[in-house]
Amino acid sequence: MVNDIVADSLTRIRNASMRRLEVTELYYAKIVVSILEIFKARGFITNFHTVEKKGKPFISVELAYDEKGRAVINEIKRLSKPGRRVYRQSKELKRFKNGYGVVVVSTSKGVITNEEAYKQNVGGEVLCSIW
Repeated sequence: MVNDIVADSLTRIRNASMRRLEVTELYYAKIVVSILEIFKARGFITNFHTVEKKGKPFISVELAYDEKGRAVINEIKRLSKPGRRVYRQSKELKRFKNGYGVVVVSTSKGVITNEEAYKQNVGGEVLCSIW
């Protein structure tokens, strides 16, 4: 069993992107689905859907590439870890990589991007960054 489902999911996406795979599978968790919805809205992945194998749910993720075949994802990092949680106030969540990147934040209003958290004036745990 995986201890940190978010870190495992990000690593699977990073490895599949480096290998230029079209699809990768992740373990199912609600927080992973929330993060993938943000990635899809920002164009880092094309689509995802839930599949079932041997009675267990998995998430099938279709990765995005540009017209030259290069991966859209340059870097994907887990910021808050089980051993060291990272929390930020809304004032500290302005822009990331001049607007090209996204920081995913778990707040009391759900899992949202850093820009939405800044606009809604809520802080929370910084889960990951992607650009």
